[in-house]
Amino acid sequence: METMTIKDKKKVVEKEPLLIDLNKLTDGEKLEMKKLGILSEKNDIIESVYPEVHAERPPIEKHVTHAPHTINEAYNYDKPSSFSRALRLDLGEYKALLISGTASVNEEGKPEHIGDFKAQLWRTYVNITNLLEAEGMSWHDVVRTTNYLRDIERDYEEFNKIRTSFYRWLKLDPLPASTGIQARLCWETLLVEVEVWALCKSK
Repeated sequence: METMTIKDKKKVVEKEPLLIDLNKLTDGEKLEMKKLGILSEKNDIIESVYPEVHAERPPIEKHVTHAPHTINEAYNYDKPSSFSRALRLDLGEYKALLISGTASVNEEGKPEHIGDFKAQLWRTYVNITNLLEAEGMSWHDVVRTTNYLRDIERDYEEFNKIRTSFYRWLKLDPLPASTGIQARLCWETLLVEVEVWALCKSK
């Protein structure tokens, strides 16, 4: 199995196997991977080098947020999903928390409340609440949500009842900006998924 390494003068990131089969790449894949500098002209993997642009301008500080008592890490599945549940950005006097699309998944990475849209939405709010709390934040720090419903015509009325009830209970004012989208989610069992942006002053 081919591997890729990312390194610079200060650090070397441990090699991890790529999940793609180099013997099954399409011509289009080969073309685009060569443009990215991943493949050589002989279709071999080229070792990745840490970008020179960051020698004088390091990337913004990013910190992965965990809430293992309520939701698992997506990368820990047998077939890893390559994203963080949430990422904190330190912006001087402020910090931002970007919470990935979150659904009714438990600490073992299994779906909760299969077939029950309303219970799935409440569990989604539980997971998001715990991710916010892991960074000392709350729903009052939330500035935007994106809401993905598998069947928006069927479920939007109940979704809006629950969301409005939850926000009223929290006494949110003003309300977060929001977008609602119908989407086929990554598992057939998931009926709703919510993505959140939160922003607050650093201590």
